[in-house]
Amino acid sequence: MAGTGALKVAEQIKLIVAEMLSRRIQDPRLGFVTVTEVRLSRDWQTAEVYYTVLGDEEAQAQTAEGLEAAKGQIRTAVARGVKMRFTPVLEFILDQLPEASDQFDALLASVKAADAEIAQRAEGAQFAGDEDPYKRDEEDGDQ
Repeated sequence: MAGTGALKVAEQIKLIVAEMLSRRIQDPRLGFVTVTEVRLSRDWQTAEVYYTVLGDEEAQAQTAEGLEAAKGQIRTAVARGVKMRFTPVLEFILDQLPEASDQFDALLASVKAADAEIAQRAEGAQFAGDEDPYKRDEEDGDQ
């Protein structure tokens, strides 16, 4: 997706899809869905709609089925809201960002624990040699 025009259209599509999911579509399979991003293909023929779902894998699967069933209604709303010659085909993709951020948080926690362990070991440590290993001329008086 390149250009400011494509970014504006993608943002409009995102708003329309989010509004449709929150207010108009009454499907019990749709759980707590959040539209995170929309990406248009270079030729504007396809719009990839990334979403997240609050819940387990079963809730994610049910939401995917609900979105697939409501795809036509949502595309019709996009066609009305975004004045284009051709309305892009919508592809709903589960956003993997929350899982990736959980893994990143776990990595940060392990690094923090390792840093704390190293700091604890360094507390009572002493120098292996002299405190000031640099030799200085006592006669110069420069220190």
